[in-house]
Amino acid sequence: MPDILLRGGRVLDPAREFDAQADVLLQDGKVARIERGLAAPGSKVIDVKDCWVVPGLIDLHVHLREPGQEYKENIETGTAAAAAGGFSAVCCMPNTSPPNDTRAVTDLIVQRAREKGSVRVYPIGCITQGQKGETLADMGELQEAGCVAVSDDGHGVMNSEVMRRALEYARSFHMPIVQHCEDSALSAGGAMHEGLASTRFGIRPQPAAAESAMLARDLELVALTGGRYHMAHISCAESVRLIREAKQRGLPVTCEVTPHNLMLTDDACAGYDTFFKMNPPLRSARDQAALREALADGTIDAIATDHAPHSPVEKEVEFEQAANGVIGLETALALALELVEAGVLTPAKLVMRMSVGPTRVLDLPGGSLAPGAPADVTVIDPKAAWTCDSALFRSKARNTPFGGRAMRGRAVLTVVGGAIAYSKESLVA
Repeated sequence: MPDILLRGGRVLDPAREFDAQADVLLQDGKVARIERGLAAPGSKVIDVKDCWVVPGLIDLHVHLREPGQEYKENIETGTAAAAAGGFSAVCCMPNTSPPNDTRAVTDLIVQRAREKGSVRVYPIGCITQGQKGETLADMGELQEAGCVAVSDDGHGVMNSEVMRRALEYARSFHMPIVQHCEDSALSAGGAMHEGLASTRFGIRPQPAAAESAMLARDLELVALTGGRYHMAHISCAESVRLIREAKQRGLPVTCEVTPHNLMLTDDACAGYDTFFKMNPPLRSARDQAALREALADGTIDAIATDHAPHSPVEKEVEFEQAANGVIGLETALALALELVEAGVLTPAKLVMRMSVGPTRVLDLPGGSLAPGAPADVTVIDPKAAWTCDSALFRSKARNTPFGGRAMRGRAVLTVVGGAIAYSKESLVA
């Protein structure tokens, strides 16, 4: 592959506290040099003036649907969407068909990603066999096959003894447990957040306590076992308080938040549009404010999309019957940039939460532009104006709640291992 020289951009590398106008040379799949006025004969020179050059973005929580549900998404289309959204790597959740609870499924995902993937794919295996919450999966085998963590995503591990043993077992492999915090007895199939909005709309609700109660239990088990614990898609103020206190206690805990929970509240369900149905659901304005504050102060470690593609078969039904989930790979960056515009995040903190933080949560490569680091780079035009049109997405799915929204800022170049995975045509030309 040819060397690439990114000329004249604002280089943001918060892992090294670097923020300056400079050129970046990518050579032999690695970051070679960063300085002003670089000359690199024979390199492919790309003018990135007025753009940000940052370590490749990483999404900790993506559903690629392969194997078994390729009519919704597959590794080829999902990673193409990731590259277009500025992500150089994604972690794919295990609720495939069959679930990723054995080496055979992990091997398939790794092979397909190597053959068809546009970005790096890190599989996450199951905590329990079949995600049934009863018998632990062989975590050692899953790790050997390439899994970076384990999760029963979509299903909280209800049995406290099973969760304790999972934390102990995963600790022996230094693997994080990624928990979907939902007490199913409390959520009881609720389709939106329990509050004034659910009463007005007449939709069966679930309380925020369904999330925070399970989290509170799990944090005591973390204190007991010392196992690493990552909370997926935190959504409510009480969960924020619990995570903040757990970190103050020195527990090995981290968490992520989705763009849709940062940008929308339960009032958005007023039109009964199933593109606004997800789990955890959209919460109250108070919860949203707590999430934003926690994202800014570092209590929340990462922004993760929970990209959940569905076909019209699952979404074009009554609200309570619709599948949970929205897509987010191609809108996440623009929504995060709205938080920068609003003063919630600085540009450096945005990169921390979308690149550096994810690497630290799951011990992944990347997150820095230091010489010798992998040449995984995202170039962002923070002023690019566009309108969200799902018909133009690279994902197979169209279930975004942000259709028609005026956006500002997007990825114009995504480089993975020194190779261009996505580029805005006019930039490279």
